[in-house]
Amino acid sequence: MPDLQNFLLFALAALMLNITPGNDMIFVISRSLSYGTKAGIYAALGIGLGCFVHIFASVVGLSVIIQQSEILFNIIRYAGAAYLIFIGIKSFIEKPSTMIFNQSQNDKNTNLKILRQGTITNVLNPKVSLFFLAFLPQFINPQAENVSTQILLLGLWFNFSGTVVNVLIALLFSKIIAKLSNFQQFWKIQNKISGAVLVALGLQIALKK
Repeated sequence: MPDLQNFLLFALAALMLNITPGNDMIFVISRSLSYGTKAGIYAALGIGLGCFVHIFASVVGLSVIIQQSEILFNIIRYAGAAYLIFIGIKSFIEKPSTMIFNQSQNDKNTNLKILRQGTITNVLNPKVSLFFLAFLPQFINPQAENVSTQILLLGLWFNFSGTVVNVLIALLFSKIIAKLSNFQQFWKIQNKISGAVLVALGLQIALKK
């Protein structure tokens, strides 16, 4: 285990980073916008599942391989960007549901699909692995023998913190959007807004160096 002081510093830094808007938070908001509260929560849980892959990669050293191989990094990055663009285009052309905030209408298949989307978009973002590779070692006690265990525990805490933040974002944002659900004009544009945001996010990932 890292010492208590290091862990408290890490927990604070993790919270500050997790409440900073980023790709994952934008994805959660977009799914909440299109499908409601439960879908936003499933999106957050999917991102958390994807994050486990990056934590494992950090523990076993796969992140170092990604860091050293520009070709592999770009393959993963472009695949993730293409997937986001695909989801965005699909949302853009999808007919809006007028009962989106009636949770009984949110079927299990839709939620599982969103869970899968969240997992895939996170796994296909190599910058998450590189972030763990750069961030976690700052809070590790190098004198201890269990360095891998420290990386695992810190990674799990970061993931837990991030998942809680994203679930809260889904709950908050869905309530805000629910207040707009009575306006017919909102339903005419909500899928297009969500789709456009995801396409823009995919392009940003693909084009950013």
